[in-house]
Amino acid sequence: MASDPSRDLLALINGFQITQAIRVAATLRVADHLHDGARSVGELAALTKTHPDSLYRLLRALAAVDIFREEEDRTFGLTPMGDCLRTDSATPLGAWAEVVGSPYFWQAWGHLLHSVQTGENAFQDLNGKDVWQFRAEHPEHGATFDRAMTQLSRASAEAVVRAYDFSPFRHIVDVGGGQGLMLAEILRAHPHIRGTLFDQQGVIARARAVLAERGVIDRCDIVGGSFFETLPEGADAYLMRAVIHDWSDDEAIAILKVCRRATQDTARLLLIERLVGRPNEAPAIKFSDLNMLVSPGGRERTREEFSDLLARSGFELARVFAAGIHNVIEARPR
Repeated sequence: MASDPSRDLLALINGFQITQAIRVAATLRVADHLHDGARSVGELAALTKTHPDSLYRLLRALAAVDIFREEEDRTFGLTPMGDCLRTDSATPLGAWAEVVGSPYFWQAWGHLLHSVQTGENAFQDLNGKDVWQFRAEHPEHGATFDRAMTQLSRASAEAVVRAYDFSPFRHIVDVGGGQGLMLAEILRAHPHIRGTLFDQQGVIARARAVLAERGVIDRCDIVGGSFFETLPEGADAYLMRAVIHDWSDDEAIAILKVCRRATQDTARLLLIERLVGRPNEAPAIKFSDLNMLVSPGGRERTREEFSDLLARSGFELARVFAAGIHNVIEARPR
């Protein structure tokens, strides 16, 4: 079918409908119920405790965009995309679908106009607090977000381990490392390395199981604290995955300066971030940048902008390695 600008634009305008439909399917764990094969809507409705006809309307819509496959007699099976909604998928995205479709996240995007008009963080203006405080006060949302970050780290960790040579290091501190999946994958690939996982107390409480499951708990210390205040000292590498993009320039510099105080002159700082590229390309990162604007209040950055942040924090950008959708930005103390 020939391209029709009006039709293509309408599909983009109505994209929120797909987001919400995926969120409902993820919340109901429909993909988990289809792991062993196709099921009828009646079976799925009983398993998910939903209204059969309404569930059918949801699933047939998602089948039309290739997330499920509709068979005869109102039965449904998994497609490769739908498989990513399974909780035990090799490339899981279900928890992120739950986060993105949640009312608190959704409403901040509805406040995007305010951010564009004022430059202010939409979530803060809407809720009177930042998203981190909100999640701390609503642990059910915090737990889903942490699960989503762990899921998203899985593919990222594999790409990073392939792209960057960690073998020269003996001790790595993962700063803001969440439940520790990234650090665990590095330690699994390099048995001589010892790790320290550093994050807020409420986050690291759930990390021990992740590290134990991957067989590295005996080589990893778990330390709670704030990266705005202090970090463990003495390591020869400090790692931050998707941390700096959550913060404004001033806050990012404050974090990096704390890291610089903990870093020996021979150590390395490794930022795992996406880089904003050329005009008219890579929409995913540019919409991620809008997400930073409306939710945590940070921004995605170009290589030059990272270089400037690092220089203002006592580091020098040394090298950049492509690692899947991310990059490993290697910096050294100045």
